[in-house]
Amino acid sequence: MTVRAEFLKAAKAPYQARGAVVVQARNRGEGDEMRVGFTATKKIGGAVVRNRAKRRLREAARALLPLHGLPGHDYVFVARATTVERDWAGLLDDVKAALIRLSRPKSTPTSNTDTASREKTVR
Repeated sequence: MTVRAEFLKAAKAPYQARGAVVVQARNRGEGDEMRVGFTATKKIGGAVVRNRAKRRLREAARALLPLHGLPGHDYVFVARATTVERDWAGLLDDVKAALIRLSRPKSTPTSNTDTASREKTVR
């Protein structure tokens, strides 16, 4: 992903924050390809630090997205201040946990009518 508008759409999508990374996942609903973007703000450091963080996230995504990513989704990986210092195994664990959580379907809460009918039977 290279267009700012795509990053802004992904920012409104569900996300998971884990240790050294935030992963945003937007279902485009079209095609089978996964698109990926990486971002790091100036809060985490200068250009060298930001580029190092994005390189680490690129490698983690390259290793884990084929296994845990969903087709037809846009993924944005946002670096955090600890992305550069995090050990490699820990960073992979953070990315994997976020991707697994984002790939689960949302659980639907029970409706109020179900609880109301259960309360009537108890009384």
